[in-house]
Amino acid sequence: MSPKPITIKEGAYLISDAHYSDLRPELLNLIQEIHSKKLLPTQLILMGDIFDALFGGVAYTQKKNRKMIRLLDEIAKMIEVIYLEGNHDFNLNTCFESIKIFPISSQPLECFYKDKKVYLAHGDFDGGFGYLLYTRAIRNRVFVKFLTLIDYLIGHKILKKLDEYLAKKEDCREFVGFEAFVSSRLENKYSCEYFIEGHYHQNRSFEVGDFHYINLGAFACNQRYFIVKSLQDKLLLEEKRLS
Repeated sequence: MSPKPITIKEGAYLISDAHYSDLRPELLNLIQEIHSKKLLPTQLILMGDIFDALFGGVAYTQKKNRKMIRLLDEIAKMIEVIYLEGNHDFNLNTCFESIKIFPISSQPLECFYKDKKVYLAHGDFDGGFGYLLYTRAIRNRVFVKFLTLIDYLIGHKILKKLDEYLAKKEDCREFVGFEAFVSSRLENKYSCEYFIEGHYHQNRSFEVGDFHYINLGAFACNQRYFIVKSLQDKLLLEEKRLS
């Protein structure tokens, strides 16, 4: 039996590229407000790189993010939570009990909003050969176990160095030539009304061939998230910022 298609709900919250860590804890405030029902999304769609480093099978990253993991899992018992894995958070089936997880191999994820077909993706599903080889390697459970053992034996120096590197990354740069880049990737390859992805942090939307393309702004940049609205059956994303 084919899995039931994902339906995007009016009032859903979309969050992308929060890069949550001890150095960027702002996402916790939003998630706590959803958990306490001060905010009432109908659905929560996490578009990848929600964590700066969360790797299933790597206990160190799970321990550091334990509180956020628990809150998200508890929210998933109240409303549907969909999580598209990113390049900073993957192999997540071992981290969460109640969340619907979609790895890179399932992206772009076909969804529907009313009668409109929508594709959702983190955004790194179609990299070059070298990048795809890298993504497969870091998700390989045997390889991950080997690296985890080495990291443990040297006092987590690998993961600590990774934390330092990620903390220095500039997440809010403009991608010059972004529209041409997206068109070369996606035009004439997907039949849909909307294509929504994160990863590039550009907070831009435009037409690509026959569909409307939306690149979500990163939560890590000004704490932006998006709420699904409609206008005459058109899908709109209302930008909000954490107050």
